[in-house]
Amino acid sequence: MNMPLQLALGWGDWLALFVQFLSLSLLAVGGAITTTPEMHRYLVDQQRWLTDGQFTASIAIAQAAPGPNILFVALMGWNVGLNAGSVTLAFLGLLATMVGIMLPSATLTYLAAGWGHRNRHLRAVRAFKQGMAPVVVALMIATGWILASAHNDPARDWRIWLLTLASALVVWRTRLHILWLLGAGALLGAFGIV
Repeated sequence: MNMPLQLALGWGDWLALFVQFLSLSLLAVGGAITTTPEMHRYLVDQQRWLTDGQFTASIAIAQAAPGPNILFVALMGWNVGLNAGSVTLAFLGLLATMVGIMLPSATLTYLAAGWGHRNRHLRAVRAFKQGMAPVVVALMIATGWILASAHNDPARDWRIWLLTLASALVVWRTRLHILWLLGAGALLGAFGIV
């Protein structure tokens, strides 16, 4: 993993972080994980508030931990705050990202679910639900592409690609619970194999 950054963030930067996650909230059609390409662009490429390693680790740790998938957003905000210099700022980063990502989508979901339930018989409502499925799949593929781009040297990272292919085949062809695959991957990583 890359070394932590040393950032000097002002109140305008914290507000910008909050507003960025507010806007991403409304784009998170298939869940917050589908907006990770934009999060990466903003946090790593544009602002340089996180390193590639911190970004990827935030997602990996949160996805492996029990609890809601949204935890990776909290870890990203936490890491931005730690890079800014203190645990207090880490809590500020956590709040900025979590409230930003949760507030608009939770409000909109509450209002839209009520409306959709009352109007579920309408053809437009049924068509919208069916039309969103391919969009969510495409956003998930884009997320996987961003996470895999850190390992783009097949000669050096062949074990990771082989493990990814084997995991995909096991998920596709068997009913083995994915937690077994996560555990196997954790063991392989702990022993330095991948």
